[in-house]
Amino acid sequence: MKVLITGGAGFIGSHLADMLLAHGHDVRVLDAMVTQVHGGSSRPAYINPGVEFMMGDVRDANMVRAALYGIDAVYHFAALVGVGQSMYEVAEYTSVNSWGTAVLMEALAKRPVQKLVVASSMSVYGEGPWTIGDKPGAFRPHPTGENHHPSLPNVYALTKYDQERMCLIVGEASGIPTTALRFFNVYGPRQALSNPYTGVIAIFASRLLNDRPPLIYDDGLQSRDFVSVHDIVQACVLALGPTVTGAFNVGTGKATTVLEVAETLARVLGKDIPPRFTGTKRIGDIRHCFADIGKARRLLGYEPHVTLEDGLVELAEWLQGQKPTDSVERAARELTARGLAV
Repeated sequence: MKVLITGGAGFIGSHLADMLLAHGHDVRVLDAMVTQVHGGSSRPAYINPGVEFMMGDVRDANMVRAALYGIDAVYHFAALVGVGQSMYEVAEYTSVNSWGTAVLMEALAKRPVQKLVVASSMSVYGEGPWTIGDKPGAFRPHPTGENHHPSLPNVYALTKYDQERMCLIVGEASGIPTTALRFFNVYGPRQALSNPYTGVIAIFASRLLNDRPPLIYDDGLQSRDFVSVHDIVQACVLALGPTVTGAFNVGTGKATTVLEVAETLARVLGKDIPPRFTGTKRIGDIRHCFADIGKARRLLGYEPHVTLEDGLVELAEWLQGQKPTDSVERAARELTARGLAV
């Protein structure tokens, strides 16, 4: 198949391109190369030489039509990522994530493809399900299934749900089998370390590589489902088949606290630097959310293989050659100044 990946020069998209090429597909990438993520590069060195690369914005209808020429399947990954930043760059997040998706959907409605896969996010759920615990005031979190009602606690979550629903609605109306993959907290090589609004593991890594303590909001006991990019890509390839449609969680099914991640990453990097607690909470953050992956196991044949320990060791090996710019404290000050960390 000839496959287009929007946002394909990014962290997840570039790994997916490698895997699709290995499976014998032809791959075209459309990416705007946003400076906050890519630092102004025109084509990252890690992009497979077998990839056809197009630099352009998904909001540009002419560019999107050109990128879709001859394409059999589309992975729509183009999006701005960042919970905190989305709360004050509202127009830009809405423009890229929602309007960009609308432009793509208009083009696909006129020229349907054999398959559409959209990158959704666990952020659409907000707080995961829970029950009251054994001790007064305690509660026990439970895995979050696809039927958990979205609560959309921040602008980023709202736009990701917009992307997901728009793709599923237009896909069905246009006869395009469509799958939305709700990625949980993805980490791994090639993540943008100098972007202070990226995943928490990359943010912690940037701090530690600069011999500074990871900054932790709240008490650090909030839990997430940290999943290797290799497992994410596995699910993406499995979703390329035309028969399975709808929304699927992609995670590990295991909850890990933010504090545990910070301590484990410091250990594998050989850094004796304890995390520093900010004493604040970010508006729009949640306490617990980890995946129920039963549906993906049953219908996609998905099975996560990378443990957090092994994944962080691999990440640490890749990090040895990286020199990230640490902008985390600047981003933290920005949130505080805007009343988004209290």
